[in-house]
Amino acid sequence: MASNNPAFSRNPAFNGKAPAANTPTITAAGLEQMYDAPAATPAQTGRISYDDVIVKTALNFVVLVAFAAIGWNVPVLALPAALIGFALAMVNIFKKQPSPPLILLYAAAEGLFIGAISGVFENRYPGVVVQAVIATICVFAVTLVLFAFGKIRASKRATKIFLIAMVGYVVFSLVNVVLMVTGVNTNAFGLSSATIFGIPLGLILGVIVTILAAYSLVLDFDQIQRAVKAGAPRNQSWSAAFGLVVTVVWLYLELLRLFAIIRN
Repeated sequence: MASNNPAFSRNPAFNGKAPAANTPTITAAGLEQMYDAPAATPAQTGRISYDDVIVKTALNFVVLVAFAAIGWNVPVLALPAALIGFALAMVNIFKKQPSPPLILLYAAAEGLFIGAISGVFENRYPGVVVQAVIATICVFAVTLVLFAFGKIRASKRATKIFLIAMVGYVVFSLVNVVLMVTGVNTNAFGLSSATIFGIPLGLILGVIVTILAAYSLVLDFDQIQRAVKAGAPRNQSWSAAFGLVVTVVWLYLELLRLFAIIRN
């Protein structure tokens, strides 16, 4: 199942388009020797493993949180960090081979951006950052557990609906930004501040987008699982970590905005 996350969908190691590995001819003696030898670990064979993905992902989040602490105290870094983070994301997405330094730099830039934005929201709505962080951890953990136990899986029909909803949300977000930047809409959250039967539109969208982000995590987990089963190169664990960071950052920002709208 193709993921909407370009960190996975453009990577042959995760999208199923990697060329089949050449299988060397093995003699009877060689086969007996292989049978008697101890089983090789994924690290010894140079293949990706879940442990690799977990370690690389944890490292990226450590860097992200460390730089978020800096951004929290220097909110003016929000815009430049966002632009640098976007540029690094594009570079990492289009690179044929993952670059650990560039991926870690992306985590650092996103950390500065998230920290700065979070500080601004926290000053206006005290306690909203803690709510968003706890909610993000809960959504990630629940999605991972349900996926691990086979309770939720990616399907073609659900993915098509997901992609249509994502395109619609992106178009809405772009229109909303243009209206706010041009001064046509001066509300705190733009069109999201409008109400439907007394309920803020941003609240309705926030719930829907949170579900979309959770399904995006399902697609990411599915791609990682396929890469491990296919024996993708070990360095692709960096790409997996990068993809997960992209999705979790998106999820956190949406939850932060959702709780801010509720508080507003």
